Formats: sequence, structure tokens, C-alpha cells
Amino acid sequence: MRLSNGFVIDKEKTFGELKFTAVRDVFLQNEDGTPSTQLKKRIYDLKCSLHGGIIPVSVPPEVPLREFPYNAVVELVNPVADTVSRKTYTGADVDWYVKAEDIVLKNKGNQNAGSPQNPYTAGTAEKNKKFSS
Repeated sequence: MRLSNGFVIDKEKTFGELKFTAVRDVFLQNEDGTPSTQLKKRIYDLKCSLHGGIIPVSVPPEVPLREFPYNAVVELVNPVADTVSRKTYTGADVDWYVKAEDIVLKNKGNQNAGSPQNPYTAGTAEKNKKFSS
């Protein structure tokens, strides 16, 4: 089976509530093996209520650093589970990992994470309409 796109995840059923614990940067390596200054990815460590442990989640380097308070409830944007395998003498070892497009604070209520709230209040939509033309 080929998993080039990974598995799409149902966030609530898979993780339950996720709480931020730490973030670390992973840098590319130079040809001599020393770390470069070019960011490869960020890894956020999140406490997972359903699994009772911490899961690392990779986010692309283009996403700005998210600084959350410790234990803040967060939500993954478009998470995908993927695998990396290594050949061994007795077969292969497979490691699972989770990557996401972004990590955001979990919204209060039923609004979708990552979608901006309506900046208009009653009566201001027409005033602001002329600026967006």
C-alpha cells in the first residue's frame, strides 16, 4: 500500500482534547553535518486526552511561530498521519507521525478554527464595502 498523502484524521475521535506543552525548531543540516540556520519544521508537543500522553505534531516552516500558554487548548488545522519505515535485518520498523498545516487556539463555541471571525458589526458592512472595492 502506498501512503503518499497520509491518512486524513478525524480530530475529535482521534485525539480528543489537545493541550500545548512545548515547541521546538528543527533545522536542516549542512553538508558537513552541522546544523544550518534554515528551518526545516517546527514540532509542537501536545498532550492528548484520549491517548494519555504527548504527541509531537510537525508544522511547515512557512507557518509563523505560535506561542501558546502552557496547557492552552489547541486545534490542528488539516492534520494528516503519515509513516516512515526503515529496513531492518528482520523486516522493517515503521514510525507514525502527525503533521498539520497549522495549530491554532481552539475557538470557543462552534466556529471553525482557522477561519476569521466576521470583522463587521451591525451597520458597518456598507461603510467598509467601499474600501474593499
